[in-house]
Amino acid sequence: MSIIEKALSKAGSDSLISQALEANSPEAEEIVEVDEEQDKLIAKINKAERESNLFKSFEENEASDDDDDDDNYFNPPKEKAKVKAKAPVKKRTQSIDTTSNQYVEIDWTRLEEMGFVSPGDINTQAIEEYRNLKRPLVENAFGLNSVGIPRGNLILVTSSVPEEGKTFTAINLALSIANERDKQVLLIDADVARPSVSKTLGIEYPIGLIDYLENDDIAYADIEVKTNMPGLTLITAGKLHKHSTELLSSNKMAAFAEELSNRYPDRIVIFDSPPLLAATQGDVLAKLVGQIVLVIEAERTLQSMVKASVDKLAACEVVLAVLNKTKMGLVDSYYGYGYGYGRYGHK
Repeated sequence: MSIIEKALSKAGSDSLISQALEANSPEAEEIVEVDEEQDKLIAKINKAERESNLFKSFEENEASDDDDDDDNYFNPPKEKAKVKAKAPVKKRTQSIDTTSNQYVEIDWTRLEEMGFVSPGDINTQAIEEYRNLKRPLVENAFGLNSVGIPRGNLILVTSSVPEEGKTFTAINLALSIANERDKQVLLIDADVARPSVSKTLGIEYPIGLIDYLENDDIAYADIEVKTNMPGLTLITAGKLHKHSTELLSSNKMAAFAEELSNRYPDRIVIFDSPPLLAATQGDVLAKLVGQIVLVIEAERTLQSMVKASVDKLAACEVVLAVLNKTKMGLVDSYYGYGYGYGRYGHK
């Protein structure tokens, strides 16, 4: 008898029991006892069939595994070809947090109106002039000529007296170099007595170079300011200090300059320095850099002043002289007012 037939038989028995109970038949108790025995028998049969099916399934699985093992033994599976993952190509990127208080937006329209170069300029007079000026400086810093020039990537821009255009030259030089795709520039306002870089660029930042030199709790990362020109970062002069000359001539400043040169060998660092004949800080800073740009105002700066400034720079190996505010170009008359530069070597 199958499980279905037994179930139907049990259902029929349940129906008979119900009828006997409803009729109050004296045979009801006997029917119930017989039915209970039948239930026990059906339960045993069902259990035996479940165990039989389970055992059969187990044997089939074992046989399948044996077949697979035999197949693997005579026909071992081929190993999957190992593909060597390519190392990701690292690209030099600069992440700028524009929400940080150490990020500033330079107003390019305002600078253009003041005569400065800007990222959008193409083959303008100013662009061409500063291309000529920056080329020997960059070559001395990174080219074949850089061998033998200590701290060649540190450049000091100075003048003999105030108002000769040194800050104008320092900013334009920094913008011109930073505009190149593979160049990074750090512009430092080192004219701590009369800071002009921040004022010219319209930047306000509470701490700078002097704060870093005075306070050991201030780190370099605290004074570096990023701009909306990806290749350009700034350090302001910081607060006015009566001992600024001593701070600039300190061991910490010397170590700072050395770290800037060695830690970032692919970056140009430009210092806007005080005038050489107006303050002693320029002499101090000149000893820390590898190249110097001496700005000379045409038809105003006396030859004796220029000579005195050059004498102060005798310790520096490379000095470029820029004749600023000329009415006629000394290098090429194509420019309306032009400029010229020379090189003084000292050993």
